[in-house]
Amino acid sequence: MLRLISTLRKEWFLLLRDKAGLALLFIMPVVLICVMAIIQDAPFKDYQELKFDILSVDNDHGRLARYIKEGLESTGQFNIVDSLDGKVVDQELAMQLVQEGEYSIAIIIPRGATGNIVSNANTIVNNLMDRMGMSATLPVKAHPDSLNVEIYFDPAAKKSFKSAIHQSLDNFLTQVETNMLLERIQLQLKRKNGGVEEAFPEIHLKAVGLEEKSLGEHAELDVISNSVQHNVPAWSIFAMFFIVIPIAGNMIREREDGSLLRMKLIPGSYLAILAGKMLFFVGICVLQFYLMILVGKFLLPEFGLPSLVMGKDHLAAFLTAVCIGLAATAYGILVGTVFKTPNQALNFGAISIVILSAIGGIWIPLEIMPQNVQAFGRLSPMSWGLQAINDIYLRNEHWTEVLPQLGLLLGFGLLLLGIAAWVEKRRMN
Repeated sequence: MLRLISTLRKEWFLLLRDKAGLALLFIMPVVLICVMAIIQDAPFKDYQELKFDILSVDNDHGRLARYIKEGLESTGQFNIVDSLDGKVVDQELAMQLVQEGEYSIAIIIPRGATGNIVSNANTIVNNLMDRMGMSATLPVKAHPDSLNVEIYFDPAAKKSFKSAIHQSLDNFLTQVETNMLLERIQLQLKRKNGGVEEAFPEIHLKAVGLEEKSLGEHAELDVISNSVQHNVPAWSIFAMFFIVIPIAGNMIREREDGSLLRMKLIPGSYLAILAGKMLFFVGICVLQFYLMILVGKFLLPEFGLPSLVMGKDHLAAFLTAVCIGLAATAYGILVGTVFKTPNQALNFGAISIVILSAIGGIWIPLEIMPQNVQAFGRLSPMSWGLQAINDIYLRNEHWTEVLPQLGLLLGFGLLLLGIAAWVEKRRMN
């Protein structure tokens, strides 16, 4: 017990002696999280969260252009621009603006497009009526033109963006053509009934709809992943693992100035010294973690970013923070035990943390990495911690669901401590 208390006191005084280092231990992660969350905010936004200006050139002046415009604007994602500086946009100007990158999309509705759709609908209705033994004489074009709604994209536009716009426009065209066909059928049936409108109620083609439901117990807890939800936990874990720098530095200095030898002269086990270091630095890590969480909760919204959502099980988050802190502290103790000089320990510690964070999904989500990199990434203790935090914060899971990740972090920490104790014992012998 005396060794444990002495170790705690020693670590506390060592940390207080280096006030600049102590400040950097907390201030640098705050700066890092703010910078990363702000610069990654745009890439993390889905296209559904953005609003795009679309240049529209209406050469048809029929219902098709009006339906497409109303449909696109009703989604809330698109703002239709058909005039600039009081002048109607023509096809040449639209193509030029898209080519120059001032607009991402231009849609050209060809002349006669609505007439083509109506003629096609009339042809279908006439055929239907003929098969039913009823005469129908809706006008159709003798030689229908082959028309296409033209889309021009900014050459720098991403393929996924083009696919999303293609899909939206295709849906609107199908909807417009279906509506016109139903109108022609309804009109023809009314004529056959002597024009009595009440006999034919509105035709609703969509019998089954599509509705997005929440997986959580409460809809308000259905969290959308964004730059804050990724960056705050991810870089908090990264900062916690950087505790390896002060731990390794302190341990090597202790060996060099003889304070470790004096600690060993106190009767008791060397494990008590390790336990004292563990208690102290795990406490620092947990304090760091919750400081970063407060940054995500209260500071980042001041920069116009979303506030961090923390899930329901705060005990699970605390246990996860403790386990991550234990793994990070054990890693620092191993590095400080194995290496003999500060240069060796600090260089290896810093670079290895950067590598573990890169493959562990701290910089970019693990899911969008190549499959072979994902396999290595899942071996990183940072990925275990990040997965546990994401399960708690994004999926609202309880501590029982994150036990596998907590077990891995605990096992990793105990294994490293065992190796560090074995190395130190061999050195003493």
